[in-house]
Amino acid sequence: MPEKFAYRPSEAKIAYEEDGYYVWDCSVIEAEGKYHMFCSRWNQSLGFGWNWLFNSEIIQAVSDRPEGPYRFLRVVLPRRGRQYFDGMNTHNTCIRYWNGRYYLYYMGTTYGGEIPDSADAISEGRALETWNRKRIGVAVADSIYGEFVRQDSPLLEPRGCSHWDCTATTNPAVAILPGGKTYMIYKSRRFAGAKLQLGVAVADKPDGRFARLCEDPILRFEDEAIHVEDPFLWYDEQRNKFCLLAKDDSKGGKGITGEWGAGFYAESDDCIRFTVADEPLAYSRKVRFGGELREQCNLERPSLLFCGGKPEYLFNATGDGDAPYAFRGRTYILVQKLTVR
Repeated sequence: MPEKFAYRPSEAKIAYEEDGYYVWDCSVIEAEGKYHMFCSRWNQSLGFGWNWLFNSEIIQAVSDRPEGPYRFLRVVLPRRGRQYFDGMNTHNTCIRYWNGRYYLYYMGTTYGGEIPDSADAISEGRALETWNRKRIGVAVADSIYGEFVRQDSPLLEPRGCSHWDCTATTNPAVAILPGGKTYMIYKSRRFAGAKLQLGVAVADKPDGRFARLCEDPILRFEDEAIHVEDPFLWYDEQRNKFCLLAKDDSKGGKGITGEWGAGFYAESDDCIRFTVADEPLAYSRKVRFGGELREQCNLERPSLLFCGGKPEYLFNATGDGDAPYAFRGRTYILVQKLTVR
């Protein structure tokens, strides 16, 4: 059983924010002499709410230093037409490199009707219909500055209504092994409003056909109040372990970590049976800015940057606010350097 996450987050900094936009869910990679961040954004005038599901696009930002600040470079995955599964919205980034190519995993959606703007109220029915259309895709490039070419079909479709994952496939967390075998954790649920759960699929190559590794969700708990989401997956070659950070999204009680919205750590030999660490807390919503400890209203979508094969920086999506998701006008990507415990 793992004892704990071996690294401790230190001083926090803002790695990226963009005037006029909400930003979310970053993934960072070192490539071609720079550090490259892929994240989602949508116009701030639209509000936070459901608009990420209808108006998000994936962008690329760049920095000379791993902790940033990052500067906007380009839109990577814009709208491309309603006929595509990802034609109207892209979100949830996960960038990986293998064998000379860059693989950008993401969630995409399409929908009917008008594109919502700042004057439009999005009904719960329309939002849930579009949520159920979320599918995981991949876009591939030969250069980090090159065109990321998308596949026209999702990597993994939902299953039939007798299964727990019959709605969406979303929130990809990917680990590519040295030989190319690729493991992907994904999120789904049985019906609108049901408990969010995580599954795992595998392919022989990073852009290959994915097949589920098991019928049931991973990380199942007897306590039905325990919910998890926002997985980040990697493979530790030295220890032959699959390693996982995820958000403790519990709906009551102490949850996994004792702190709603914190991150927990788990390990697995096969990417199916994960064991939560004895000391599960990997990071807290309480972060230190300029020597002052403050509690973020949210600290979402954990993502690690590896240097020399070891995790060195932790990135999260966050913002200023007094309650979860009640942001006061801005969101940003937070970075914390990791030190060995």
